[in-house]
Amino acid sequence: MSKTIAINAGSSSLKWKLFEMPAEEVLASGIVERIGLNDSIFTIKYGDGQKYETIEDMENHTIAVEKLLSQLSELGIIEDFSEITGVGHRVVAGGEHFKESTVIDDDVLAKIEELAEFAPLHNPANAMGIKAFKKILPDIVSVAVFDTSFHTTMPKKNYLYSLPMEYYEKHNARRYGAHGTSHRYVAHRAAEMLEQPLEDLKMITAHLGNGASITAVEGGKSVDTSMGFTPIAGVTMGTRTGDIDVSLVPFLMEKEGIDDVREMIRIFNNESGLKGLSGVSSDMRDLEDAEADGHENATLALRIFEDRVRKYIGQYAATMDGVDVIVFTAGIGENDIARRQNIIDGLSFLGAKVDPEKNNVRGQERIISTDDSKVKVLLVPTDEELMIARDVEAAK
Repeated sequence: MSKTIAINAGSSSLKWKLFEMPAEEVLASGIVERIGLNDSIFTIKYGDGQKYETIEDMENHTIAVEKLLSQLSELGIIEDFSEITGVGHRVVAGGEHFKESTVIDDDVLAKIEELAEFAPLHNPANAMGIKAFKKILPDIVSVAVFDTSFHTTMPKKNYLYSLPMEYYEKHNARRYGAHGTSHRYVAHRAAEMLEQPLEDLKMITAHLGNGASITAVEGGKSVDTSMGFTPIAGVTMGTRTGDIDVSLVPFLMEKEGIDDVREMIRIFNNESGLKGLSGVSSDMRDLEDAEADGHENATLALRIFEDRVRKYIGQYAATMDGVDVIVFTAGIGENDIARRQNIIDGLSFLGAKVDPEKNNVRGQERIISTDDSKVKVLLVPTDEELMIARDVEAAK
């Protein structure tokens, strides 16, 4: 038995989960927050509900990794660093270079950094996490698991924009998607729950969180997805616009006196979506409370969110000429009972029906459709870390 650690590094954070493999047993998990800032927060959950937490300055990701590994030893979670035989790193953008999870060498790391232009908020942070582990554990198997790789099976007719072809040929301007590791995990798990071959199913997976994306999965492969060149596209999200008419960019810049297009993109990424529509919050729970108090814009934001998700599901049912399974996952998808019900209630033309009693649950894996529903509707909690650990195991 060996141990594999799955890493999700952000610019000032490092989330992780330690597995005993191949048993897939979670030994510990945690997060380091505020890396590079004062009072970094270091948390480990392990054992039978045990928790270790400390607040101390951690200047960079290397120091955070050193603290993580030493604390795993001090808490008796591992006896020696040699027990950790693999590390998997979530990387957001793999572009067209990485169609599957890849063992990291110097060339791969350089390409990940080069691809930062496609994910400027994510790839540099992912690279920092990779470098930190390579410095401390240089000899273990190190694997990059790309958010975009699951979507590299999309046909050209679905990933190309209707732009001059030279922009794709010269600059790789195309739809890449995101959340691929999550969509891949829940699609496989849904097929297992239904005891049907994934290859035989037409499935729509809805990863609904603060960031949200919908994917059409046919024969186990992604054939279309709602996020685009960047994760700003697709459905309405917590703070992101989703799809908009690009002519709004110069129009609003002129009206608002904004000179830098990057400020407009910031607004579309950070001030829009549910937060911008409601003027209340990007959090569904806050919006539900506001709706209960009669806040009209909060109610409108909720209806718009449901509408945009429903439209993509309808579109992808048409793309695949039918749908057998709809899967809800991620924070909203797993926990928002009303959102699941409302979305499916508007899809009666597909023969999809949710059982209110089965749906009355949060974060619990189950089939939530009625027995006579023509489309199976499932709630499947995502587990990207387990998918990462499996890819590391396969690479050993």
